[in-house]
Amino acid sequence: MNTGDRGSGGPARRSVLRGGLAASAALAVPALSGAAPAQALGGRPGAAWGVQVGDVTDRGGTVWVRADRPARMVVETSATDSFRKVQRRRGPLLGPGTDYTGTVRLHGLPPGEQVHYRVVLEDADDPRRSGEPVEGTFRTAPGRRGDVRFVWSGDVAGQGWGINPDRGGYRVYDEMQRLDPDFFLHSGDTVYADGPLSTQVTLPDGSVWRNLVTEEKAKVAETLAEYRGNFRYNLLDENVRRFNAQVPIVVQWDDHEVVNNWYPGEILTDERYTERRADVLAARARRAFAEYFPVPTLRSDGAGRIYRRVSYGPLLDVFVLDMRTYRNANSDGLAPDDVHGVLGREQLAWLKRELQRSRAEWKVIASDMPLGLVVPDGTDVEAVAQGDPGAPLGRELQIAELLRHIKQRGITGTVWLTADVHHTSAQHYDPARAGFKDFAPFWEFVTGPLHAGAFPGSALDGTFGPERVFLKAPEAANVAPSQGFQFYGEVEIDGGSRELTVRLREEGGAVLFTKVLRPGLVGQ
Repeated sequence: MNTGDRGSGGPARRSVLRGGLAASAALAVPALSGAAPAQALGGRPGAAWGVQVGDVTDRGGTVWVRADRPARMVVETSATDSFRKVQRRRGPLLGPGTDYTGTVRLHGLPPGEQVHYRVVLEDADDPRRSGEPVEGTFRTAPGRRGDVRFVWSGDVAGQGWGINPDRGGYRVYDEMQRLDPDFFLHSGDTVYADGPLSTQVTLPDGSVWRNLVTEEKAKVAETLAEYRGNFRYNLLDENVRRFNAQVPIVVQWDDHEVVNNWYPGEILTDERYTERRADVLAARARRAFAEYFPVPTLRSDGAGRIYRRVSYGPLLDVFVLDMRTYRNANSDGLAPDDVHGVLGREQLAWLKRELQRSRAEWKVIASDMPLGLVVPDGTDVEAVAQGDPGAPLGRELQIAELLRHIKQRGITGTVWLTADVHHTSAQHYDPARAGFKDFAPFWEFVTGPLHAGAFPGSALDGTFGPERVFLKAPEAANVAPSQGFQFYGEVEIDGGSRELTVRLREEGGAVLFTKVLRPGLVGQ
């Protein structure tokens, strides 16, 4: 594969990053962490939380920003970082209704090109007064068959491990940025709204981990303001802001955006909560999620849907699932029938239909939970598998229906990517080993956490015949990021051979496992 200088960022990107670094160094953490905008301050509108772009296609993407006071969002795009010739798009007025966040959808961009953009915030009362532009860049998807590279992972600031200034914050984002991926697939647990932070944590070796702690991260999130503060927290990290300015995001959610292992209709028993209706908490969290990520299928009030298909050129479609919003209650998973499953009937019908319509060589199914790994919720089941290796039961019935559909319709090139379990592994699923036989073999790759506690490997369920060909996980639970076991994955599609290569990586740069998949083959 000819990757040129992509690994080093390339000249165009480096110029943007130099400006981003200078801007980040000038930012004061207290100004960033406060929930209220700086309306009492003089001067011009600012965008100290940086910029980001989501769901980039061959013709556009969605630009995001947050202002520090009421302001009009304006986006300018250019083919060069000099911005000598720009296209200007006036966006929404940013105000308290969206926590001063907003997005602008870009259309009509050239495919397969580097796009430079900058966001200008105009004073709400006087458009002649505007703040300093905040710049970013991204590549549109190729219009023809071409190379594609992306990274994926999940789980940020979990189990009490937040931004540690002694360690340089979330360093893994800087490492992923140096790979210069086309986009980042964030597989959920984007925040830990149920995970308060302490200022210090004593590690087993006697050393001390220090956390940057804001007001909203000092307790479990219940109010809309507290959920917003959790999403704002990760933007305090300079590595994240630089990464966001260069690498577009495709994001989904899991449970910790709301509360651990939640499901619709649940009534919490956790005494830390005064609001114990999971549906109420989820509505507030979903709104904050929609405000703080550029997801074109969601409105800023949370209406719309998280599940969607993102097409990235003729070789790749990404099917982003939502395994949280439509699921049934967690149970022992042994019911002989299951109406809703983990996806709900409507999302399952959508996924079957869109997979069948897809003409992409590779169809990545972005699943926020693994299929054949047992993820317990006390004595109940949190994911799909429940440990019974026989015929499908409970939520497995819905997955069996999907896998049967993929086989019967001759859909090729499906690859499952996930996170959630805080270790990294690769599983090959084969009907020859399975309790359920009516499906074609496929691969599932697991990675994460990005920056959270690491945990031992999960048990496998034999219903769909998984064979674990690689695993790296600690022996103890909740191992701190400073002790290792922080993981992300890299996917590379060669535009010539059309081969898809998966690399499981560990923070520090090591490639732990590599698998090359050939196009159009079944059972590889």
